[in-house]
Amino acid sequence: MARSDTRYREAYNRILTYCETLPPKAPIPSETRLAEIAGVSRTVIRRCLTRLEELGLISWQGRDKHLLRQPRAEDRIAVPEAAADPSDLEQRFLDWVLRFDVPANTPLSVAELSRTFEVPQYDLKEFLAGLSRFGLVSRRPQGGWMLLGFTKDFAIELSDFRSVLEQNAVSQVVEAPVDHPVWAGLAQLRADHLALKQAIDRDFHEFSKLDERFHQTINSVVRNRFIAEFQKVISLIFHYHYMWDKTEEKHRNAAAIDEHLAIIDALEARDAEAARDAALRHLRTSKTTLLSSLRHHDLG
Repeated sequence: MARSDTRYREAYNRILTYCETLPPKAPIPSETRLAEIAGVSRTVIRRCLTRLEELGLISWQGRDKHLLRQPRAEDRIAVPEAAADPSDLEQRFLDWVLRFDVPANTPLSVAELSRTFEVPQYDLKEFLAGLSRFGLVSRRPQGGWMLLGFTKDFAIELSDFRSVLEQNAVSQVVEAPVDHPVWAGLAQLRADHLALKQAIDRDFHEFSKLDERFHQTINSVVRNRFIAEFQKVISLIFHYHYMWDKTEEKHRNAAAIDEHLAIIDALEARDAEAARDAALRHLRTSKTTLLSSLRHHDLG
């Protein structure tokens, strides 16, 4: 349902609520006043008044409007539930893609996806248009949408782009002033990494959340709206731990803790070259793990 229609329905019901406070034959306020009451334009108000007149609730002749009867429950219009939070829809859609429920190059039915994700088709089309910039979906020449999917080529390109972004972030962390929040964040991350390292035999599954927080902290120093958009999809893909091959997970996570600590050491020493080298080693390992996961799903 289009947003304009939802606004009309909500405005119409607000005017009904207002009319419930009036006695029969009472005058109806001006369109300007009704627009203030309902929080919409006068164009929407005229549409509401037309419906009220058709239902016999009001008489309407020019500026002269009067209430003819009290509103009843059946006079109201159903309003759809609020659309899902766009960030929640993004996460659920990527969840669906990364579970490999559908193969790459699959045509997408907006009507079916609208039911699956319980969002209006209008909102879903807007979402797909925005998501297309990440290369996971594209418009079909004959109309509609195509799921390009999470493929080996996509994983390689995403990993390489992630490396560029994080190398830049690491360089900016080294130059951050002493009172920048990133330093307190890194100090806490060091303590948390050392604690998990001590408990790795029992708590190795907890690394995924720590890994996400580690990379978010480093990238937080970069103030760039374009990078921020791509960081969202990168974070969602690299930290969906259920999609990773679980083979040797404890050993892999223990090694990643040491790689993180090496990056923190270099950053706190303000050694830009060592920090970039340590970050590059870690990102290469992460890329290898991601490609291994795709082979586990027969996509590598």
